[in-house]
Amino acid sequence: MRSTRTINVISAHAEGEVGDVIVGGVAPPPGDTIWEQSRWIARDQTLRNFVLNEPRGGVFRHVNLLVPPKNPEADAAFIIMEPEDTPPMSGSNSICVSTVLLDSGILPMKEPVTEITLEAPGGLVRVRAECRDGKAERIFVQNLPSFADRLDAKLEVEGLGTLTVDTAYGGDSFVILDAAVMGFSLKPDEAHDIARLGARITNAANAQLGFHHPENPDWQHFSFCLFAGPVERTAEGLRAGAAVAIKPGKVDRSPTGTALSARMAVLHARGEMGLSDRLTAVSLIGSTFSGRILGATEVGGRPAVLPEISGRGWITGTHQHMLDPSDPWPEGYRLTDTWGAR
Repeated sequence: MRSTRTINVISAHAEGEVGDVIVGGVAPPPGDTIWEQSRWIARDQTLRNFVLNEPRGGVFRHVNLLVPPKNPEADAAFIIMEPEDTPPMSGSNSICVSTVLLDSGILPMKEPVTEITLEAPGGLVRVRAECRDGKAERIFVQNLPSFADRLDAKLEVEGLGTLTVDTAYGGDSFVILDAAVMGFSLKPDEAHDIARLGARITNAANAQLGFHHPENPDWQHFSFCLFAGPVERTAEGLRAGAAVAIKPGKVDRSPTGTALSARMAVLHARGEMGLSDRLTAVSLIGSTFSGRILGATEVGGRPAVLPEISGRGWITGTHQHMLDPSDPWPEGYRLTDTWGAR
């Protein structure tokens, strides 16, 4: 075999959502902070295209680059590459990264509980892993401070009329609407329609409502649309379905940790969720993330919450992505049959 580039990857998923982790073959990008490094990755596009585009990637894949941390408190740092964005934070990806770090032995595991600190582009996240027999069985992530942005905002979407939506930040930016109002019962066979409609709603929200993170001027758009199921009170706590449409047109297989954080912030802002409550979000494939609010804080002077999310991750394999010098598509390709119409 011949190759002008070889990238070593440990593949993983968190409650169904793929979050591969690059563990070798890529030098740290330039930048004085993890955020600046992530902006360089986003602008340059070379690595993103190589690992996310077909034939090595696909619209279903997220890839995380391990880099040395900048903050002395952190044990490791990672840069998240999603199909369209290079975001501040991701719940499923942080669970995948934690799983890979511990299950592969990159960081030492202590049973029954291992505590580590990760540095995401958006800031530090504290991780607690329940471990047994050499496996990190459940990952708890103290996510970035999360807040409700607008409640009951009006949004015009062509062909749908006027929708009532909430907007929020949970480590990433969301437009949130009632799934039932849109005719969805959040079943697996609705995934195609949810993905396409969600992309339209996200685009409309960016055009009409806009989003501006009060402490991060670089983050000025909505990334996702959350179709939120009704909140039910059960003996185990609050429970709700969740389906997140990810641009350019797919549905998160997991319940989406940043969406769970954003929804908890909205429910808290409405007085519908307190510190004693636990919210379990259920994805289209039946996987779950559990969330709770650890406390209150502020982001840029506005009320916010400190969310904790938890879920499970599994390693699925190891790969060496290579580039033959004669390959006519060195950065891969995308077609709208799976990547969605622009």
